[in-house]
Amino acid sequence: MADTGYRQLRTSRANDVLGTIARTFSYINKHFRFRFILAIVFTMLSSLATVISSYMFTPIINNYIVPYIGVENPDLSGFIRMLWVMVAVYMSGMLSSFAFTKLISIVSTGVLNYMRQDLFRVMEKLPVKFFDTRTHGEVMNYYTNDIDTIRPMIADGFPTLIQTTITLLGCFGFMFSLNVSLTLIVLASFAGMMAITYFLAHGSRKTFAGLQRQVSNINGYAQEMFSGQKVIKVFNHENETIKGFEDYNKQLYDYSVKTNAYASMLMPINANLAYVTYAIVAVVGGKMCIDGTMRIGDLASFLLFVRQFAGPISNLSQQFNGIMMSLAGAERVFDMMELEPELDYGIIELVNVEEGKEELIETDQKTNRWAWKIPIDPPKYTELKGDIRLNNVTFRYNEKKDILKNISLYAKPGQKIAFVGSTGAGKTTITNLINRFYDIDDGEGMITFDGIPIKEIAKDDLRRSVGMVLQDTNLFSGTIMDNIRYGRLDATDEECIAAAKLCNADSFIERLPHGYQTMLSANGTNLSQGQRQLLNIARCAVADPPVMVLDEATSSIDTHTEKLIEKGMDELMKGRTTFVIAHRLSTVRNADAIIVLEHGEIIERGNHEDLIALKGRYYQLYTGKAELD
Repeated sequence: MADTGYRQLRTSRANDVLGTIARTFSYINKHFRFRFILAIVFTMLSSLATVISSYMFTPIINNYIVPYIGVENPDLSGFIRMLWVMVAVYMSGMLSSFAFTKLISIVSTGVLNYMRQDLFRVMEKLPVKFFDTRTHGEVMNYYTNDIDTIRPMIADGFPTLIQTTITLLGCFGFMFSLNVSLTLIVLASFAGMMAITYFLAHGSRKTFAGLQRQVSNINGYAQEMFSGQKVIKVFNHENETIKGFEDYNKQLYDYSVKTNAYASMLMPINANLAYVTYAIVAVVGGKMCIDGTMRIGDLASFLLFVRQFAGPISNLSQQFNGIMMSLAGAERVFDMMELEPELDYGIIELVNVEEGKEELIETDQKTNRWAWKIPIDPPKYTELKGDIRLNNVTFRYNEKKDILKNISLYAKPGQKIAFVGSTGAGKTTITNLINRFYDIDDGEGMITFDGIPIKEIAKDDLRRSVGMVLQDTNLFSGTIMDNIRYGRLDATDEECIAAAKLCNADSFIERLPHGYQTMLSANGTNLSQGQRQLLNIARCAVADPPVMVLDEATSSIDTHTEKLIEKGMDELMKGRTTFVIAHRLSTVRNADAIIVLEHGEIIERGNHEDLIALKGRYYQLYTGKAELD
């Protein structure tokens, strides 16, 4: 099955393993440097305790056991003293290991916490196009699966590497002091283990990255199918949906088999090589003891070092799977963080103003009067009137097809402009351009707001001046009051209630068990679709924007409810430039101008009476709607 809609994020940085590791540990350096250093110190102490305790068998056997073989009533005071020293060494190692585990848990959990915060900050700055081209499940996968896979590298992989390094250095140091010939045998085995590890690691990184992508794909598909269950059942597409999931699951299975094959090979190969090395050393060392060239205590310690040398290698092999998965997850997360944020070169701000003696004066108080602040010295203020113009605008979402073709239109201050036309004609695209959800390329025309090119206006200020009521309602977890106040966070309860009354939402809210304090969840599924849309309109009303865009704002409201809010909407639109998109043409008869769009071009414009008299496309749409009614 094709990956349509479930695209993978890759950049040229994806194969930079050292860069990925360095960036991961930059979080440790920034937020947890002291605790991480302490953790490393404790893991080093733990490793040293293990190595030293193994070496202590040499003096114990050579000095306190072998000399007293066959001796009656031997003096065991020195032997007991050495045992207490070993106990102290083991206890210090155990305490160091406990302290390390506690600290590295804090560090690894904290790093993931800061990564999620940074990732969310980046995503909030990404353009709308990013979210339009990805499913919710695909995006959520970055916060759950991808970031969670980084934990093993910090909590297990890197500490194991430190422990392995300390243990190997200590083992080889003591091995050389005990017997050079046997140490060379172990070194040859160690070189073989490193070569095998490098070969498998090099071959597995791509499969682990592919596995992460397939996990993202299947999560995105599952989320989309779960959210569309009603549609699936209405059209009896359960079997097709199951088939689609099986295809994604098969791809995930194939990658899982490849990755687990690489990971599963490493440990048994290295473990068996370690056993062979141990047997060779035991045989050769035993022969040396028989020949008198090596003491039995030296061989006992040496064999312990061989086992300890094999142990860290085996541990590192066990961490191989997690480390590879961590690198793949970290690469995806950092690729996401490197995406270019929504660009904004606008410098003109929207401010509240009041009338001065000779000119407008900026104020921090809410005055219901706005102006564009041009940052020159001294600042220049242009009163916001709501004059919006599109001049020869051409736009395409991709290079294949023009969505808008040489569109020119204007909305004078306070006018109500309606867009009508078939689905895909470009109506919503125009409003997306006005709000700068998408930007037109240079040379493709110009959009101005009170004579100012909108690219010169800061996006936050532009969007603060344009309120939108969308066809799709989006309510957030919280109370009804919280959702209305979302339009303007500093709005008082009284202002929120007034906004609800304006669009006739107050009547149904007061009938709820807890009124405005009723909790909403799951996008307000405990309300009807019309009630959710009324809250959406109330949210826009409390924002009190000077310009409004109503994109199918009443499409989810029944005819009776629609008539109830018409008066309130008229009050809300009074004195404001308003753009309306509607399939119910009866709702736009009172528009100052109606723009008829087809295939991205304006084919008719005028008021209701003029277009009816023209008997063109609008007449066909309107009479067809009337017949349906």
